[in-house]
Amino acid sequence: MGALKVIALLLLVELALSARLPPKSDVSFSENYYVRWANDHTRVLNGGTEMQLVLDKASGAGFGSRSKYLFGHVSMKIKLVPKDSAGTVTAFYMSSETDKHDEIDFEFLGNVSGQPYIVQTNVFANGVGNREQRHYLWFDPTQDFHSYSFLWNKQQIIFYVDDVPLRVHKNNEAIGIPFPKSQPMGIYSSLWNGDDWATRGGLEKINWDHAPFVAAYKGFSVDACAGGVESCSAPRGNWWEQKAFQRTDKETKSKLKWVKDNYMIYNYCSDSKRFPTTPADCGQF
Repeated sequence: MGALKVIALLLLVELALSARLPPKSDVSFSENYYVRWANDHTRVLNGGTEMQLVLDKASGAGFGSRSKYLFGHVSMKIKLVPKDSAGTVTAFYMSSETDKHDEIDFEFLGNVSGQPYIVQTNVFANGVGNREQRHYLWFDPTQDFHSYSFLWNKQQIIFYVDDVPLRVHKNNEAIGIPFPKSQPMGIYSSLWNGDDWATRGGLEKINWDHAPFVAAYKGFSVDACAGGVESCSAPRGNWWEQKAFQRTDKETKSKLKWVKDNYMIYNYCSDSKRFPTTPADCGQF
């Protein structure tokens, strides 16, 4: 057995014993992404290793992946719009973009200077969402790049911030809740004007005197199955199929509790106005 195969085997054994994410392999922007809209509001820097999206009165901007994926791990390092970012929305998400689409997303909701960013996460399956959670972050996301990622397999989706689990969304098909597992999803990001809802329910509007607003990206990492159900659903020995990643271990649960106790500010499960009857998937963690 060659040295590289031995190393790969040892890595799989190590991962099978713990839910530690493997090292990321970054690529340049152009290797896996393209500008989807408003090319004149984008900047590619440092030989293609860094990307910026720009929002002003004329337009926002967005980019997407060249391929679609079914299960795996996707990560980006993002530095959010600094200072008075009220009304802006920086989105990083995966979506099938079909009529009854699947989607998993981070939405970073800007705020007035000196106030914390809010990160909203959501999951759509078969066109149905309404699974929002909101958190503050435990750092200033405008001062440096931080890693945001999705780990997605047949049993669960984990949202990570700098490898700290922010949220786990379980497969609850057994109790009639759809789960994203049959629609390949592209990877997307955008910066846009959401001041009708993003900051204090739309009370804080964008101050265009502070434009242009800039969100920066680097560390474009994809370790996922490119293709559809036929090529990605059968077991292939990928690390995210290992038992350690199909369940939520004790360490992950401890970190999730720390995040929930200290930084969660909204959970759809606790919103009795929207859901007089508690959604069936609540309490299934």
